Amino acid sequence: MWRDEAVTYDMARRAPGELWPTLEQVDAVHGLYYLLLHGLFRISGEADPLLVLRLPSVLATAAAAGTVALLGSRLAGPRAGLSAGVVFALLPPVQRYAQEGRSYALVCALVVWATYLLIRAVERSAPRAWTGYSAVMLTACLLHEFAVLALAAHLVALPRAARRAWVLAALAVCAGLAPLVVLSTRQSAQVAWIGGLGAGALAGFVGVTVLGVACASLLRGVRRSRSRVQLTALALSLLVLPAFLLIALTPLKPLYVDRYVLYGHAGTALLVGAALERLVRAGGRIRTVAVLAAGAAVLALLPVTLQLRTPQSRTDDVSAVAQAVRAEGGDADGVLYMPSRRRAWSLPEPDSVRGLRDLALDRGPAASHTLYGTEVPAPVIRSRMLATARIVVLRDPAGQPVDHTDQEVAKRRVLAAYFVECGTRHVRGARIAVYARPGLC
Repeated sequence: MWRDEAVTYDMARRAPGELWPTLEQVDAVHGLYYLLLHGLFRISGEADPLLVLRLPSVLATAAAAGTVALLGSRLAGPRAGLSAGVVFALLPPVQRYAQEGRSYALVCALVVWATYLLIRAVERSAPRAWTGYSAVMLTACLLHEFAVLALAAHLVALPRAARRAWVLAALAVCAGLAPLVVLSTRQSAQVAWIGGLGAGALAGFVGVTVLGVACASLLRGVRRSRSRVQLTALALSLLVLPAFLLIALTPLKPLYVDRYVLYGHAGTALLVGAALERLVRAGGRIRTVAVLAAGAAVLALLPVTLQLRTPQSRTDDVSAVAQAVRAEGGDADGVLYMPSRRRAWSLPEPDSVRGLRDLALDRGPAASHTLYGTEVPAPVIRSRMLATARIVVLRDPAGQPVDHTDQEVAKRRVLAAYFVECGTRHVRGARIAVYARPGLC
């Protein structure tokens, strides 16, 4: 479990009377997901909490892969559909979020399902079909607002005759989403951590776009479906447009994070699956090369697949942090989180810091209706630290940017001026250091 999952775990286990006031202040964008997980934890009894936390993502990814296969079958034939479903399940980003207790896999599954319903609505031209499309898209958007970008991708792929019905459906989705948008706009500080577009993120987007365009070029002139929606138009728009819109907003406000548009990989899978089917159908040497290339790609992905199933694939590891605190903090008196949001590391296993006074804490996360709790003013933190002989400090790895709030500055200054570092244990994504007054190490 890593820190974002720790927040999910904590929020999902809060009583409704604690959860609702929290969502009014923070994380409203994930509110529906927390409510779903809250219900799941209520009925799960003594089941493994990590299993319960991740089960919806596992099931959602399986459903998404199956729906991608149905989409491919409807638009390009059964073999192309089967190939697309397998490709989708093998994509590293899909595998990662299939085993993470966050909303992204579920949003992806719903967008893919809505896309399938869109194809049926276009073919049938029935109000009931459009209603189903609107309902599923709205649910996806309520789980994460950026699912609304899939609407733009759908519009681009539609024939003109279907766009009037789509506009009505899209207006219904936007109307249902509007209250959440208004609330979450007041909580925009939550995405302040997103920096400018990095070279790695840009390279990833360009790479999958080039792959998609290359596959689409292989399918040029191929029409193996009677559907009014063409696979290449739908898949390319789904792959490129949502991510591009977020990237284009970067100069105004950085918002692009690849997991926010995870559903775009359904487009990747559809294009690769259909292109692979066409190459195999060509026969002869082309078929041989295509099969060998597909096998080589699967083998090349194997190390990534295995790595994604280890703690090293995550930003940090809250279980390792808890073990380190137990090992290092046995004779300590207090604990500090630097910065305060790293208090998330102790949410799943609060017993790891039991007996240690949280020297900066004013009110805990649930009591304060926040994600990480509130902290006392800097002078109070200073006096509490000076009254403590040994402190366990949970902090980011060296080289990470530091916060410059009064509280964080006070923590660093008091440690530097009045304490010595007795030792530090490094775990995935964290440092657990023990500080003591001079002569008490």
